[in-house]
Amino acid sequence: MSNDWDSVTVIGNRRGPMGGANKNQQVNAARRMGGEIKTETKYGAGGNTQKQTSLNTMKLDQETEELRHKTVDMNVGKAIQKGRQQKELTQKDLATKINEKPQVVIEYENGKAIPNQQILAKMERVLGLKLRGKGIGSPLEAKPAKANKK
Repeated sequence: MSNDWDSVTVIGNRRGPMGGANKNQQVNAARRMGGEIKTETKYGAGGNTQKQTSLNTMKLDQETEELRHKTVDMNVGKAIQKGRQQKELTQKDLATKINEKPQVVIEYENGKAIPNQQILAKMERVLGLKLRGKGIGSPLEAKPAKANKK
């Protein structure tokens, strides 16, 4: 009578051909024989530990001012408001024409918005006023039409 309780059937190795303890045994055997050993660490190995500090840490420590984003100048906000009132538009109407939310127009007029060149360009076209560069609030100059060359 055969005793099946003592036999073990191994279906597969989860670690693969070079995984786990087998790899350490090969390294130790090479060390004993005096062979050349080359080890590499993978980038980011060890999970998501954050032991390194960024290069700007010293700058932030030395900074005494309160850091904040640059916002739109009040001259731009007043120019938007003046142009909107001349065209008899509400803030909601202007926002609809430039495909933005009314809150965006309110923030620009109050000088609290972070400048976005695309939004300013849309407002310039709708209001017909210059909102960027020199001469803020002056009428927007029409660009000459390009002649088609034949």
